[in-house]
Amino acid sequence: MVGIVLVTHNGLGDSLVDCVRHVMGSAPAHLKVLSVLAGDDPQQKEAEGRALIEQLDTGKGVLILCDVFGATPSNIAQRLCRPGRVEGVAGVNLPMLLRVVVCGRDRPLAEMLQRALDGGRECIVQMNSESKGCDVATRCADN
Repeated sequence: MVGIVLVTHNGLGDSLVDCVRHVMGSAPAHLKVLSVLAGDDPQQKEAEGRALIEQLDTGKGVLILCDVFGATPSNIAQRLCRPGRVEGVAGVNLPMLLRVVVCGRDRPLAEMLQRALDGGRECIVQMNSESKGCDVATRCADN
């Protein structure tokens, strides 16, 4: 199973995991958080990230999801990426995370990377009386 690491500002990653817990009843063991606080040493956080990756990589790779591209968490996440082994996506949101957690079981890293990108894009919609929801579960059947 591909590991998933959230690299985010403050408690955002923990809050997203709480939301996954709410939707699924529990958070999967292959999902971990690396929170980056304002006073944290980026090199120390990078070392913590490497340890999480080592813990989660069972041979299938690791997907890193971070919040804002160009900010400290994404800079740390970018240094952790290794093409084909540790892939990263910036702009994490709940639909993106649910898409990889719900639909990503036993899927290859490249497919999880694409599902993260698709989930993030497809579930950003303008709401009005005719808008349709973003159903994560039914989209798992695609492909």
